[in-house]
Amino acid sequence: MSRKIGIIGSGIVGETLANGFIKHGYQVTIGTNSADKRDGLRAKTNGQAIVGTFEDAARFGEVVVLATKGSAAESALKLAGAAHLAGKTVIDTCNPIADTPPVNGVLQYFTPPNESLMERLQKAVPDARFVKAFSCIGNAFMVDPDFNGEKPTMFICGNDEMAKADVRTILEQFGHDVADMGTVEGARAIEPLCILWCIPGFRGGGWNHAFKLLRK
Repeated sequence: MSRKIGIIGSGIVGETLANGFIKHGYQVTIGTNSADKRDGLRAKTNGQAIVGTFEDAARFGEVVVLATKGSAAESALKLAGAAHLAGKTVIDTCNPIADTPPVNGVLQYFTPPNESLMERLQKAVPDARFVKAFSCIGNAFMVDPDFNGEKPTMFICGNDEMAKADVRTILEQFGHDVADMGTVEGARAIEPLCILWCIPGFRGGGWNHAFKLLRK
């Protein structure tokens, strides 16, 4: 399993995962498309991450994490360069959240129900090995979540079994119970879990929860 991680995206999810990977012994390069963010990112990762462009992160990572806004995901991949992602496991954390406000606490998506953002991304960069993960839980619980001894379920999907095995290893290190929902089409079901996860927060301010798949 690779110890070199490239993170495309400098928002709270990118920062959280960068620090999580560093904590668990990985080498990290985090990319931002905003040069004025770079000094801040170095500080937020205690100087332990290399900070550069999206292309720098894609070149560096043997596993790459896409952690931008959903609406910026395709353009971020173009800036990273398809050639730098070919053959690599790409962890897609993004959700297709529209720029319009929630309706009674329900997020609006820019994708139709029979298409996911990850399907679009896989078509845009067909030689990358996309795996959906980290999309159904808040950033506070992405790394070493504490639910009184219970591990939250992280739902994943993707077309490449070896890539999913890579991601499973990472997720288990980070303290999650992994549930594989099959090929890329599974993202049609996984991405809307973000809508469900956010409703208690928008309606009542409750953000301290996670999903659990019970098995018998």
